[in-house]
Amino acid sequence: MKKKASKFINVLEKVAPGTALRSGIEQILRARTGALIVMGDAKKVMSIANGGFDLNCETTPHRLYELAKMDGAIIIDDDGQQILSANVHLVPDSSLITFETGIRHRTAERVARETKAVVISISQRREIVSVYFEGSKHIIEDIPVVLAKANQALQTLEKYKMRLDQVAANLSALEFEDLVLLIDVVTTIQRGEMVERIAKEITRYISELGVEGRLLRMQADELMGSVSEDGLLVIRDYCTNLKAAEKMKRKLAEISSEELLDLMTIGRLLGYDGAADILDSTVHPRGYRLLKQIPRLPIKVVNKIVDRFGSLKGVVNASIDHLDDVDGVGAVRAQAIQDGLKRLKEYNLLERYA
Repeated sequence: MKKKASKFINVLEKVAPGTALRSGIEQILRARTGALIVMGDAKKVMSIANGGFDLNCETTPHRLYELAKMDGAIIIDDDGQQILSANVHLVPDSSLITFETGIRHRTAERVARETKAVVISISQRREIVSVYFEGSKHIIEDIPVVLAKANQALQTLEKYKMRLDQVAANLSALEFEDLVLLIDVVTTIQRGEMVERIAKEITRYISELGVEGRLLRMQADELMGSVSEDGLLVIRDYCTNLKAAEKMKRKLAEISSEELLDLMTIGRLLGYDGAADILDSTVHPRGYRLLKQIPRLPIKVVNKIVDRFGSLKGVVNASIDHLDDVDGVGAVRAQAIQDGLKRLKEYNLLERYA
């Protein structure tokens, strides 16, 4: 699922504003000539094609516009950089299921299914651009429409990120007091995953906007920061099987929105089985997340510290000499770790009780 989503974003980027392909599509729309553009493996596409003529020239908006005046399809390479052939007659397998009604759109869907290529169908009458890819269909919307959706999603991301920061600060304060309940952990993980899912939606919009989405990308990147990394560190802090932490993070991304709302589902992902009251059980952090927040402390050193002391409480109570004994720490870094943990404790307790 994740691989398919990544491929789809790659497709959107190829037809986004700022590309020669998108400029050509817009010229075809204005001329109301319609077109069928196939972008993919040339051998697979040509195996169901006949007629037309070879070009092998660079893709430019004007060339696409002129070639679209002919009835046949335009074949371009997988990157959309070269026009391979034009005025090509496509003959896909007629037994392939399609729910489209127009001849051009029926052909487009069948070609996409048979060859795994990206097929762009530009409607002559309705002025609609449809992109067929791996059995799915996406209609390219006007830039103002996509921009409005992206801005709305960005506002939602800001609200969810604010809530995530609150629950994360609360978790940190509880960790220093050693009063963490499982429900505090799964709530933080739940909020982090919600933020990541909204960010993925925004990424799709940004890809579709192309050069028009640069400012949105900067805002989204600033908001996200280390959200994904922090989410994994929370899982590493509390999962029952430390070696399976990354696998648990991937499984979390695959569960449905309804399952994500069920805190027990997240608890079971972490390895905690039992009745609903298991969420009220006390758990103890290993310390990965808070130690990673100390400036200039590499994750390799964090891993060694946790391996040595076993828990955040053990690290907090460790003397400078004991921290110094850990490989890669040293006296200066040991003092920085102690000072850093003290500052984090004061800050998070203030955030919680202010």
